[in-house]
Amino acid sequence: MGLWESFLSWLRSLFFKQEMELSLIGLQNAGKTSLVNVIATGGFSEDMIPTVGFNMKKVTKGNVTIKLWDLGGQPRFRSMWERYCRAVSAIVYVVDASDQDNLPISKGELHDLLSKRSLAGIPLLVIGNKIDKPGALSNQSLTELMGLTTITDREVACFMISCKNSTNIDSVIDWLVQHSKKKN
Repeated sequence: MGLWESFLSWLRSLFFKQEMELSLIGLQNAGKTSLVNVIATGGFSEDMIPTVGFNMKKVTKGNVTIKLWDLGGQPRFRSMWERYCRAVSAIVYVVDASDQDNLPISKGELHDLLSKRSLAGIPLLVIGNKIDKPGALSNQSLTELMGLTTITDREVACFMISCKNSTNIDSVIDWLVQHSKKKN
């Protein structure tokens, strides 16, 4: 029975491969590069260097290959976001859930980006990172403060995670696999 299941699994893998291309955006220090590293290696590193411009990493998880564009969040790089979000499977917007002072800026940047005609209909996943820190927002609070319920022209979801503790990372990947625009 084990050999037969292995054969069926191999056979399925030949026909049911999925490729995704994702852009990870958000303000500086939100944890975008940490998320890429946790997805790619399963590990977290305290001493991250801020992304200057962008990084690209390709990760394979089972039958899913994910091309991740990790875009810098400093003000001078935000004008590039639209270019790297066109024709992706999903836009992943990472927010530091413990940095409530920057939420109005983060909300403004997100809504400005989503107003671009070239990004219409692309699914959006907002990730509240750093829930392990004191004062981190709940999913409901982040949803309200980021105005996510007002976004009606695309599929939108919000997850709360901790890259540091690898909390809820699998749920994020599962949502992306199920809801992203398929790339062929």
